[in-house]
Amino acid sequence: NAIEARQMWDAYRGTKLGHFVPLWTRYVEVFRRARQIVNAGQLGSIRAFVYRWHNPRPAAMPFTWRDDATLSSGGSVADVGSHAYDTLRWILDDEAECVLAHADVITPPKPDLGAINLDEAISWGNQHNSGEAESRRQGTACDYASIAVRMRTGTVGTVLLSHAPYLRKGMAPDLELHGTDASLSIDRVSGAVRLFRPDTEAETVAALPDGEPVNRFEKYVFPALRERIDARSTQHPGLDDGYRVQLFTDAAMRSAEQGEWVALAELETAI
Repeated sequence: NAIEARQMWDAYRGTKLGHFVPLWTRYVEVFRRARQIVNAGQLGSIRAFVYRWHNPRPAAMPFTWRDDATLSSGGSVADVGSHAYDTLRWILDDEAECVLAHADVITPPKPDLGAINLDEAISWGNQHNSGEAESRRQGTACDYASIAVRMRTGTVGTVLLSHAPYLRKGMAPDLELHGTDASLSIDRVSGAVRLFRPDTEAETVAALPDGEPVNRFEKYVFPALRERIDARSTQHPGLDDGYRVQLFTDAAMRSAEQGEWVALAELETAI
């Protein structure tokens, strides 16, 4: 939670200890290009956004700890919403002020095969159907969420998150950014970054499909640690970013429970 994240950040501040938080989406080329376009001012002032992060699991995928709210209290909000929010704050150079969230479990009871890990569950789900399981268990951790967000600058947006099998990706761009001068769509599946200006045809400004897998520790983590240890400026995510992301996650889950807007400052005050 945010309290523990803040304690970790405080423990590292003022030291020469390196730190890194694996918010990997910052390194996806389509989002890096989007950030360059925003920073260049091509969209004008960003007024609205829509972020869709659908990670559909196999329909027959068995129950894992991720489906258990006692072990995964944030469900999809924490699992993929954390990465989505960090990407937004990194691209827009902005922070969420308040959120209004609806979170739910929309997948039917899952095959219960006992204490299996995620890889085992995905593999079984791809090779079997749910009718082959002797018992089923209903998930309690949310696998769907819709979060309305107002940023500090007044920018508004919606973040749609899902692990349910029904919300399939690739139907629409992952991210839409709408500015006073132009709009941008970022599609991670196709790698297309498209610019929409008033009264003109849409322009594909980049085609950057995901590349070959890389050694993330060698390429990102180790350089980030060296830069922080040497007190150099860095764009790599650290515990400060992890704390801000955790504030958003906690606020969204509190909003879903209370059914009302929650200001992130409320959680900071509590800390």
